[in-house]
Amino acid sequence: MRQLLAILSLITLILTACGPTTLVVGITPGDQTLTETIVVDEPARRTKIAMIDVSGVIVNARNNSLLQQGENPVAALHEKLERARNDDQVDAVLLRINSPGGSVTASEAMHHEIRRFKASSGKPIVVIMMDVAASGGYYIACAADRIVAYPSTVTGSIGVIMQTVSLKPALDRWGIEATTLRSGAIKGAGSPIDVLTDDQKAIFQQMIDTYHQQFVSVVDAGRTSLDRATIEKLADGRVYTGRQAADLGLIDAVGDLYHAFDLAKRMAQLEQADLVLYHRPLDYVAGPYASTKTPPTPAQTTINLFSLDLGGANGIDATGAPVVFGYLWTVDRLN
Repeated sequence: MRQLLAILSLITLILTACGPTTLVVGITPGDQTLTETIVVDEPARRTKIAMIDVSGVIVNARNNSLLQQGENPVAALHEKLERARNDDQVDAVLLRINSPGGSVTASEAMHHEIRRFKASSGKPIVVIMMDVAASGGYYIACAADRIVAYPSTVTGSIGVIMQTVSLKPALDRWGIEATTLRSGAIKGAGSPIDVLTDDQKAIFQQMIDTYHQQFVSVVDAGRTSLDRATIEKLADGRVYTGRQAADLGLIDAVGDLYHAFDLAKRMAQLEQADLVLYHRPLDYVAGPYASTKTPPTPAQTTINLFSLDLGGANGIDATGAPVVFGYLWTVDRLN
């Protein structure tokens, strides 16, 4: 046993020295086909509301942790919406969001998936916001027919953020010289071994402004009770409680999961329906609050200069890119 542990430790050390890696320990069933469990059982006949989770940081990559291989949020949402669309017994979807947001493109892709589902199926979608549905989480919610949040939900954060770190001052202090050969002055902008120039900052700011206007347009299309000028004022990046968001018109109502479930039934013209949760075979599901993950706190979605990179498990950038644009609620902090 000691020899086995020593061998595993040596392999881990070698892989770590070679660069970012993901170590997965556990048992995974061969069949990962989605299954469903009834979490609210009503005396209904062949009528269901499908509850679909959007949890954690939104990236178009697997959300892996140290000892667990996670799912790609974009792929998972597509798979679950397809199941709901093809099931004649499902008359509506309850989308449960618990996310601080994520990358611009992943948020946009999930927003399009929801709109495509509505157009192709005609089935209504109601969002229930849990602890956090901010930035990209709110962006996704705007594609739904109705939005419900708990009074204590953190939402809003309508805006764009880009974070990068320059190690050049530290390298200069330590007498380490880094050389970059590039085809143009802008190539490689945002590299941690360089400092952003004013021209490079201006280019990134222009992109951020474009993405911001895209976010405002999504809110404008989804929240028809608000005019664009009002949305522009609300879209300064601040977060709101669920009750504040309802007063401002950013959501439709304050309530809980059962309130959102009842609203989904009314929109589908159902008196009763079973609420079913889509999940993987080994996920433990004991009730309607099962399987919703706690989103990372703002401090957990920041850059950690001295931690082991395990495939972007704790951050927005799971692609390895030095710069990423995010619809993300975060706090500028270096741990």
